[in-house]
Amino acid sequence: MSSPALLRHPEDSMPATAVAEAGPAPTAPPKTPPSFGTLALRWYRLNQGRLRATAIGIASLIAFLLVWHLLTTYRVVFFVRFTNVPSPLAVYASFTKAIHDPKFLMHIVLSCRRIFIGFSLAAIVGVPLGLIMGRFKLVHEIIFPVAEVLRPIPAIAWVPMAIMLWPTNEQSIVFITFLGSFFPILVNTLHGMSLVDPVLVRAAQCLGARERSIFREVYFPASLPHIFTGLTVGMGVAWVSLIAAEMISGQYGIGYFTWEAYSLVQYADIALGMIAIGVLGLGSSLLIRGAGQLVMPWRST
Repeated sequence: MSSPALLRHPEDSMPATAVAEAGPAPTAPPKTPPSFGTLALRWYRLNQGRLRATAIGIASLIAFLLVWHLLTTYRVVFFVRFTNVPSPLAVYASFTKAIHDPKFLMHIVLSCRRIFIGFSLAAIVGVPLGLIMGRFKLVHEIIFPVAEVLRPIPAIAWVPMAIMLWPTNEQSIVFITFLGSFFPILVNTLHGMSLVDPVLVRAAQCLGARERSIFREVYFPASLPHIFTGLTVGMGVAWVSLIAAEMISGQYGIGYFTWEAYSLVQYADIALGMIAIGVLGLGSSLLIRGAGQLVMPWRST
């Protein structure tokens, strides 16, 4: 019963002439590529959530502009006075004029440069310091009380001290921007270190990992979500601090542009400066979130 002859297929027992007469076996028809409509429908299903959020965001912005236009057109006074508030069309006219003015572009470039320098210094100092404070208890006990005393001081209160500490206004403004973003980065990094699972640390130690390897392979990856949260919050606070410093002691920058427009009673330029600050802050936050998705691709799923 175990003879190989019993295991042959019927095709094997057919004579060669019968096989030749039967001809080659029929082949499956080639698959046609999916149409454009099918691909578009598939892409829509995959990105349905994002498209819905984008559509809702655009609708909310249009509704905001419509309400703004109606309130300023009819000069509504209801607890809040809209008699002197510029209309969206007036702000747009001011924008078309400002983009051809090199001085306005210089204000934006200088503010972006200050943000870049101050925020970069805060990240370079705040993230490693938070990691070290979260790992070594003695360092935490020495630095944390001082940081907690300085953290609640607003950026505006630092302006006189910064002017006394630094020889130029440019350096004092960068210093205030640094302080504004430093403390959110430090606190969130500390919070991330406190949430690291100690089981992972003990497992790495049992496997013979040294302190440097534990930092690189355990603490740092586990704290990355909170670090990027601190970077995002720190960027927002950095813009707030920068605008306050430019309004008080600056001679250039988007904050100085907005304050100068108020002094010259140019209401459309005031709104233009505020919108420019919001757009720049949003763009900075989106850059940080994009960097976070590149560094932590597992969180985008």
